[in-house]
Parts: sequence; structure tokens; C-alpha cells
Amino acid sequence: MSQKDSEIVNEQNEEKVQQPEQENIQPVDEKVSLTDELQAKLIDLNDKYLRLYSDFDNFRKRTAKEKVELMKSAGEDIFVNLLPVIDDFDRAIKSNAEITDVKVINDGINLIYNKFKNSLIQKGLEEMKSMGESFNTDLHEAITSIPAPSEDLKGKVVDELEKGYLINGKVVRFAKVVIGN
Repeated sequence: MSQKDSEIVNEQNEEKVQQPEQENIQPVDEKVSLTDELQAKLIDLNDKYLRLYSDFDNFRKRTAKEKVELMKSAGEDIFVNLLPVIDDFDRAIKSNAEITDVKVINDGINLIYNKFKNSLIQKGLEEMKSMGESFNTDLHEAITSIPAPSEDLKGKVVDELEKGYLINGKVVRFAKVVIGN
């Protein structure tokens, strides 16, 4: 090989050696644009996070406020249904001053009582049936026990001192009962 040929081969080898190095090195402009792109993504994701957090916080505050308002006005519809009963009592009191017949007063009180009871039943109130039923601690509160008048009344409710009530199947007042033993 001549010197000229060896120089050409050396130049080609140098180009081959330099090419891989040049491919691995990114220009400064590409690095800056990649950094800018990542920062833009970070800003965008942070903005989305803050918006989501704000939305959740607003939702939490709104539901807490609605819960408080609901608790304040929970019985409003019951009171609205009972207002006609109060009106009936007012009319009865006014008319009782003029009426001397006890039967008429008694009939008026029974009418108002039935209206009141029906209003509560419409809202889900139920009376418990206790007399003759087996004693149940989930429904009854035993006040005392007495000797059972008959063998079949042992462990059962013999007398009911105070009625028990349910609202939509949930006990709101236990029946106060006397149990036969």
C-alpha cells in the first residue's frame, strides 16, 4: 500500500469513529426543547391536580352544608302535616266554651285524635302489637313480671303500660310491658 492509500484509509476510519460520536450527541437546541416540554407537562399536570383538589374541596363543603340544612329541616314535612290538627284543636277549644254536652266534646276529641294518628301513619309511624306476643328485647321493655294467668301466657306480654312505635320498621319507642312468668 502506498502512503496515499493509507492516508485515505485512515481518513475513512477517522470518519467512521467520529460518526457514532456525532450521532449520540444531541444538539443543545434539542435538549432545551425537551426540558421545556417536560416543564410544560409538569405545569399542566400540577394545574389539573389543583383543579381536581379544588373541585373535591368544594364538593365536600357543599355536601356538609346540605347535610346541616337537611338536619335542620328534616321534620318540616311532618310539622306541615300536623298544622291542620293544631287548627282543629284551636277550633275545638273555642267551641268548647259554648258547648255543655260532654258527648259532643268527646266526639270532637276523637275526630282530632284520629286525624292526628292518620297523619303520623302516613309518615311511616306504626304501632307495635304487644299483647299476647312473646317477650322480645328488641321490641319490648319489661317493667315487671307477674304470675301468668294461664300456662300459655308464660314468657308472653300480659299487659301493655305504654305502646311501642316503629317508623319504617325501626323502633323509635320500646313498648313498656308486663310479662307473665
